[in-house]
Amino acid sequence: MARSHGRGRKRGHGGEGEESGERWLLTYADMITLLMALFMVLFSISSVNISKVQSLQESLRAAFSGNILPGGKAIAKPGSTANASHAPTATPLQAIVPISPQSITNPEAPTHASASSAASATAQSAATNVSAARAEQSNFEHLKHELDAYAAKHGFGQNVHTTIEQRGLVIRVLTDSLLFASGSATLDAQGDPLLSEVADLVNVDHTHPLAVEGNTDDVPVHGGIFPSNWELSTARASTVVRYLIGKGVDPQRLTAIGYASLRPIASNSTAAGRALNRRVEIVLQRLY
Repeated sequence: MARSHGRGRKRGHGGEGEESGERWLLTYADMITLLMALFMVLFSISSVNISKVQSLQESLRAAFSGNILPGGKAIAKPGSTANASHAPTATPLQAIVPISPQSITNPEAPTHASASSAASATAQSAATNVSAARAEQSNFEHLKHELDAYAAKHGFGQNVHTTIEQRGLVIRVLTDSLLFASGSATLDAQGDPLLSEVADLVNVDHTHPLAVEGNTDDVPVHGGIFPSNWELSTARASTVVRYLIGKGVDPQRLTAIGYASLRPIASNSTAAGRALNRRVEIVLQRLY
């Protein structure tokens, strides 16, 4: 009995060895199955749909056969065809030139002629302005000479001064003992002949604008109807403007301006300087 038990134990150990030795077959079978699945996927990807390829070939053949667009055959053949006479001819492009006002009013005129005419017009305008400026300067000099002669002849030489400046012909009239009393804007009768002569002279051309500017010294105004030199200087300028209008000067040419004591021509520290600052200036303004 003891022997029989020993043999059975040996036979049992031999079966477990054979079973463990055949396990690699399972792994091998799994690998073969995976490889077969991989090859099937690769084959399905690499297979070509013959019907779709044939449809694509027929579409391309029809597109390049000249049956879709008219004239397609002519494109395929070199040289001219029967429809070549109906094709529009290419027009050469013209150079782009800048647009000028002359070319807009007269589009058919050549560009160089328009540029030449524009340059000629500019030169002519400049020459006209120069000529007009010279004539204006000559007119100012003539008026200055006439007024200086009149003032010297009638005893106004000490109260009237004329200068030709950049702004125009300036007629400077001192107000003391000629036009206005101290602190007053009422015109004195003895200044009437002088202002009448000025009105006649500035009315020669009827074109140049006239600015009448009132000026005072820096002494404050005490009492009277004017609270400050601003009102006094402006009122005196307005009085002269009204006088010139009464003598026939066009009101549209006239402007009344009051500067008070802001534009002195002499020092206000002396009585003589203050007397020079109390003045009315009639400016025949330049146009050119």
